[in-house]
Formats: sequence, structure tokens, C-alpha cells
Amino acid sequence: MKKLAIGILLGTLAFGCAEMTQVMEEVNDMASTPSLTNGEVVKGLKQALEIGAKNSTGLASKVDGYYKNPAIFIPFPPEAIKVKEKVEALGMGSQVEKFEMTMNRAAETAAKEAAPIFINAITSMTISDGFAILKGGDNAATQYLINKTSSQLKIKFDPIVKNATNQVQVTKYWNPIISTYNKIPFVDKMNPDLDDYITTKAMDGLFLMIEKEEKKIRTNPLARVTDLLKKVFA
Repeated sequence: MKKLAIGILLGTLAFGCAEMTQVMEEVNDMASTPSLTNGEVVKGLKQALEIGAKNSTGLASKVDGYYKNPAIFIPFPPEAIKVKEKVEALGMGSQVEKFEMTMNRAAETAAKEAAPIFINAITSMTISDGFAILKGGDNAATQYLINKTSSQLKIKFDPIVKNATNQVQVTKYWNPIISTYNKIPFVDKMNPDLDDYITTKAMDGLFLMIEKEEKKIRTNPLARVTDLLKKVFA
């Protein structure tokens, strides 16, 4: 009986020691983990956005970066879908395909110039912005970038897209399509602003790519390629 009592006591002590050891390890881990300063939070989030912007623009600006990526492919303008249907029925399917390709080529060309625009916009992030983003959802940093920079980016992006549409000769394929359509009896004449459409879709595509990069950094430790990112998103 005495041996049983001693055994129970020793077992209890052993369990208590193990439990205490675990607690002490957790405390030590917490103590050894350096706390984040306000500056580190903002710097880390800026770094995440910069990496996301560079990776995204790098992928989008490659040949077929838009054209063969279903997530950001720029389709025939929705408001002119009747144009597409009518001219395809008249045997202009190949011209429609070439037109869609040139729109996406314009976006790919414009995307080459987008990274520095995004990075310049990222520098205005404040400390309060940083903590709100850190505690937000998987796309909080991207949403911040959209809200803070879209109008400014559009102003800067417009001339880049216009230059790109000229380089890849978008109107060379668009003009025959819209001319043929507008000659059809009783149709409502139309000619959408292609530059504005391509600019908007090109920006939407880049923001979507940045959002994917942000989610990777938040959820995948392997995507945290700097010590600061590892610390901020741990």
C-alpha cells in the first residue's frame, strides 16, 4: 500500500514537472520572440507590397502574361458584346481574336512600367494604416493600395496604355470590326473608349495578381523571403 502511495506521488510529481517544463518553455519562447516596433510593422508591410508588386508586374508583363492567363485575360468590351456577336456571324471571328490579343498585348506592354508606380504609391503608408492592414484579411494590403492609389495610378497609367495600344496597333484590328458593325442596318452605333477600357482592366489584373502574392506571404512561410517578413507575418 505504501509502495502504491509512493508511486502515485512520484507520478503526480513527474506530471507536474512535465507540465511546468512545458509552461516554462512557452514562456521562454515568448520572451525570446522580439516584439515588433511600429516602424517594423509598416516597413514589413511595405516590403510585402513591394515584393507583390514586382512579382505581379513581372508575370503580367511577359508575353501572354494577360492573354493566356484566364484570371486577368482582357475580353471583348462587355458593352460592345453585340458588336462581337454580329461581326462573328459575318465571318470576322479571326479579326475578333486578333483584336482581343492586341488588347492584352497592350496591357502586357503597359505592365512593364507599372512596378515603380506602385512602389512610389506604397511609400505613403502610415503606422495606423500598417496595423489595420496587419490585423486585416488576406487581401487587406491590396485593398489599401486600391483605395489609396487607384485614381492616381489611372492618371499615370492612361498615357502608358495609350502608347502601348499604338505600339501593338489595337485600332488596326478594331476599326474594321466597328466599321462593319456600324454599317449593319438598324443597329445602335457605338465605339467604346478602348484606351480607358484597357487601362481599367490592366489595373484590375495587376491588383488581382498583387492580392494573390499578398495571400501567399500571409499564409505560406516559404513566401516570406526576408527576415523582416518572417518576423511581421509570423
